[in-house]
Amino acid sequence: MSSNYQIAGNIVDPVSKRIFKGVLYIENGVIVKIDEKDDIEERFILPGFVDSHVHIESSMLSPVKFAEAAVKHGTVAVVADPHEVANVAGVDGVEFMINSSKDAKMKMYFGAPSCVPASPIDECFQEFSSKEISFLLDLPQVKCLAEMMNFPGVINKDKHVLSILNEAKKRNLPIDGHAPGLSGDDLEKYVAEGISTDHECFTLQEALAKIELGMKVLIREGSAAKNFDSLHSLISSHPEMVMFCTDDCHPDELQVAHINKHVKKALRLGYDLFDVLQVASINPVKHYNLEVGLLQVGDPADFVIVDNLDDFKIIGTYIKGENVTSICNSSESIKIPEYEFINSFAKEKIRVNFSVNKTVKVIEVIDGELITNKLLHKANGNVYDTENDILKIVVQSRYNSNNLGVGFIKGFGLKDGAIAASIAHDSHHVVSVGANDESIRKAVEYVVGNRGGLCYYDGANVYGMPLPFYGLMTVYDVETAARLYSEINERLKKDGCVLHAPFMTMAFMSLSVIPHLKLTPQGLFDVDNFSLTDLVDL
Repeated sequence: MSSNYQIAGNIVDPVSKRIFKGVLYIENGVIVKIDEKDDIEERFILPGFVDSHVHIESSMLSPVKFAEAAVKHGTVAVVADPHEVANVAGVDGVEFMINSSKDAKMKMYFGAPSCVPASPIDECFQEFSSKEISFLLDLPQVKCLAEMMNFPGVINKDKHVLSILNEAKKRNLPIDGHAPGLSGDDLEKYVAEGISTDHECFTLQEALAKIELGMKVLIREGSAAKNFDSLHSLISSHPEMVMFCTDDCHPDELQVAHINKHVKKALRLGYDLFDVLQVASINPVKHYNLEVGLLQVGDPADFVIVDNLDDFKIIGTYIKGENVTSICNSSESIKIPEYEFINSFAKEKIRVNFSVNKTVKVIEVIDGELITNKLLHKANGNVYDTENDILKIVVQSRYNSNNLGVGFIKGFGLKDGAIAASIAHDSHHVVSVGANDESIRKAVEYVVGNRGGLCYYDGANVYGMPLPFYGLMTVYDVETAARLYSEINERLKKDGCVLHAPFMTMAFMSLSVIPHLKLTPQGLFDVDNFSLTDLVDL
């Protein structure tokens, strides 16, 4: 298509809140004029959608391959938090993501990861101080300080945490939050430090309390956490205080939908189109000061075309005037970077034997949520109890082979075999859940042997997908990654796993900043008390 052209349709203007028949005049990727005209074809032209908080690495795709998938669903921009790769490769890893994104046919912006490691107990490749944050915040594609997960550090005015917050304040950049369940005086102290968003609201009451203090709430509908059903009334009650995000989106779901899923669900529930576009497009553009067009004269020509406002089928996604819907960078060639990874796994280290009955603490997963419950289970011997769905969970440090945590978990439903992965938020150790020690060994050895990956060992066969980019991302496009990922998940569910997204759920079982009970390489961690706790209930 020529750099200068016209495109006609029913223009949905999110600023004036009008729908009118008209023509966009585009020159060199910019809207230079908009004319109202009759006798225009019936398609609709709308502003493109923005994912206001996403970890690209969680799609297991490179930035270019992520963009190829997301633009097909009307997404024109993302605000990405690369704290997964930051944990495993430091500043170099963040720069890898930013530099890779420059080849993507999408507007990719980033936040500087604020908590590397995620908490004082976690391990990482390179700890981020205010020095690293200062460097990253000065990069042009970095638009904010990404989620401040260490809310105890904020509340207690930890000097390290405050120095990081101050780097964003000095530049007048937004600070994203992460404060699940925080309320009362502690929430007020958290917000008082300049933190302006939260994507971790699980209830409407929690979201309203945060909005009352001036925070913007990101309605999350991702692969592991889905909060849309609890929070969607905010779209009409507080349209200027809400944004949409996925947070984490696995390839099988990204192949089907992205932010357009939020938009469709909202419209089907009867919400006003312009309130929905306020949330999906305007608010993130303004909050993060993104160079993304909103169908105004002088704006970049970033927009989507849909056939109608009922089924919202995307006909085309345009970024800087270019139709990017069918662009495929299949020739993308990114050198696989060097990175640290474990090279062995000792099965004998994961044995747990009790000569007499003991009551052990068990992590109970909640399907579709990141928080867990704490359970007590009467155990004897090696503790495995598949009849009651008590399995073993193991977390092997990526950075120190001597650190290996062992615990017990309920909610996976496996009767045999094990799953393992090199994705375990946020330090991305090797994590495994299994029905016996030998199966755990088999699954972990696949991951270690491929220097990263996903694996399901069913007791006889190995099903896996290598992740050669830092043990987090594959070389494949979304179709191939989704197929491999879906095949593994289907095998798991056929064999009794009851979780919607078992690998995503497992990936959050070592994240020590989301309540209530998690497992780290140092051992079982009580998030509520922010301390290690004994496996046995004394």
